[in-house]
Amino acid sequence: MDSNIKAVGERVQAEAAGLKRLREEIHKAIVGQEQLVDRLIMALIVDGHVLLEGLPGLAKTKSISTLAKAIDTGFQRIQFTPDLLPADILGTQIYNPKTGEFSTKRGPIFSNIILADEINRAPAKVQSALLEAMQERRVTIAGETYLLPAPFLVMATQNPIEQEGTYPLPEAQVDRFLFKVEISYPSKADELKVMEKMTAPQEEEVRPVMKPEDIFRARKLLKEVYVDDRIKNYILNIIQATRNPQDFKLDIKRHIMYGASPRATIFLNLAARANAFMQGRGFVVPEDVKAIAPDVLRHRVIVTYEAEAEELRSVDIIKKIFDKVEVP
Repeated sequence: MDSNIKAVGERVQAEAAGLKRLREEIHKAIVGQEQLVDRLIMALIVDGHVLLEGLPGLAKTKSISTLAKAIDTGFQRIQFTPDLLPADILGTQIYNPKTGEFSTKRGPIFSNIILADEINRAPAKVQSALLEAMQERRVTIAGETYLLPAPFLVMATQNPIEQEGTYPLPEAQVDRFLFKVEISYPSKADELKVMEKMTAPQEEEVRPVMKPEDIFRARKLLKEVYVDDRIKNYILNIIQATRNPQDFKLDIKRHIMYGASPRATIFLNLAARANAFMQGRGFVVPEDVKAIAPDVLRHRVIVTYEAEAEELRSVDIIKKIFDKVEVP
């Protein structure tokens, strides 16, 4: 077993070097936002999607478009508005009066990297159309099914729901995202770098440093990253604590409306592997689980009105769980 873990570790180190180059290439255009960039890369190798919440002007669009450039794939930006229709995303059939036939016009969803901008400004039908495509990796137009290209990554952005004209996404739909990442304003030092970069005579060009084949190879290797049974049990205890906190001597049951779903268990395992992978390790340690858990669980642990009245957020609940659940 030890020799097998060592062999996997050596292969992971080689692949992680490529991911490091990818991260460095993205940071040619993006100042700071290390968490966002790392989560995008992790989502790519896990084959998941990212929900991003933040105010305008925080380099959300630039981050995802730069990622597409750096891995040499297609990129599409879809601006969600209240009058958007599912056909505007998926595509539709167009009638040709000369031939008397219909032809299929594919929508912007047929690309590799998708930015779904301000998803919570669109009606429910449009949100459902996008999220179904994310889950199934295919769409149906006029009764005919079309596979979406691979790799396929959606980064959906949403404004804080307190803003006018926004609608919270249903919990069942939000659960389909691997990560929910919250970003805030840059530090003063980073903002100075942004200002200098944007007023420089010439912007540094981002070049492709990876190909889709490299992503597929990393995905295959990710499944070989070793997760000990004690780590698996640790993950299960964390998820169970969100549903039955009293079993772990946690007095927070009144603060939790819904605990994490079974999908959270799967994604927490995969995301912990991805975190280890990014560090060049072929095995998972408890710190990998701790590092990634807030972004995996914050949109899956739904707090009650009582918790909101006490100004407790899901991340506060998650922190209490991690403080209590025994670390292997």
